[in-house]
Amino acid sequence: MTINSKVLSTFILISLICSACAEKPSFAQEDSLSDIFDMEEVTIAVTDSGLGGLSIMAEAAERTKEWRGFQKANFIFFNALFSNEGGYNSLKSLAEKVSIFDSALRSLEENYHPDMILIGCNTLSSIFEETVFSKQTKIPVAGIIDSSVELIAQNLKAHPESKIILFATQTTVSQSSYTDRLREKGFLPERIVSQACPELVNYIERDYDSEETEMLIFAYVDEALKKMGDHRAPLIVSLNCTHYGYSLDLWRKAFTNLYIEPLAYLNPNSKMIEFLFPQKLRNRFKSTDISVRIISMVEIGQEKINSIGTYLQKLSPQTAHALENYELQETLFEWKKYIQDGQKKSSSSNE
Repeated sequence: MTINSKVLSTFILISLICSACAEKPSFAQEDSLSDIFDMEEVTIAVTDSGLGGLSIMAEAAERTKEWRGFQKANFIFFNALFSNEGGYNSLKSLAEKVSIFDSALRSLEENYHPDMILIGCNTLSSIFEETVFSKQTKIPVAGIIDSSVELIAQNLKAHPESKIILFATQTTVSQSSYTDRLREKGFLPERIVSQACPELVNYIERDYDSEETEMLIFAYVDEALKKMGDHRAPLIVSLNCTHYGYSLDLWRKAFTNLYIEPLAYLNPNSKMIEFLFPQKLRNRFKSTDISVRIISMVEIGQEKINSIGTYLQKLSPQTAHALENYELQETLFEWKKYIQDGQKKSSSSNE
């Protein structure tokens, strides 16, 4: 029975609504997830086109250890980035993106046999349903966009007079991945400001707390506020790239320096994994043994390891250690045959 990202996200929302009464939600395709929560040992894969999703896996690993719903939980971070010379956003066509991501997902399933896949990437989440894998797999798959939209919608409803700034990559903004869905939910376009942040992913991966990263974030915040115009309206800030949360302190500092105090800073990374921890299964075991692996087809430079590892050390030392000792698999999945002959990749943006 196939569960795609949209269906699983529906389950996530229902599960969160019903968690207070600790009752099992009604869900037509729930069997696969029920089977997972019945397991004593589980393997959960997180995939991204870069290192942003590591923060998702790190938090999931630590919360799983505290939750103790499994006797053993194996976490695998599968880097779906195919080349350090250019990521998915540098590809010319949707077909290329879909084919390469489909190849990566098939490799993930065949080689690592996960019980569940979390797509911690906005770009890859938006194209998942176009893959052949999504129509054939029996593995539950959750993407980050649906849970992110739900988080934003909840906050906009809670503050009817507020406006929101959506900080994201150029591709996410140009594809209207968030704005279209929020408008479909009835939110007026004038309440939503989208701000693209070119090259920010690369700066964060090199050093999420550097002066250069701080200056770039300040510039994007300043530009977004100028777009918004009226600063008197209550403001919500949403970080819609998995990398951006690494530099949360710099986002806060930028707004403070511009004399703006937002109602909230939304980091959808935490929202995405909430469904993994049903209260009724808490403390099912005395302890949970956690293993963490990071697999990549491209080399992860020491500069990136130092930057992201410093952040992860505070959140999950085990994940930071896995990053330092990541597994390089140069033939992890096929990608070159899916790219048009003579194509020149023009960007190294990964998200």
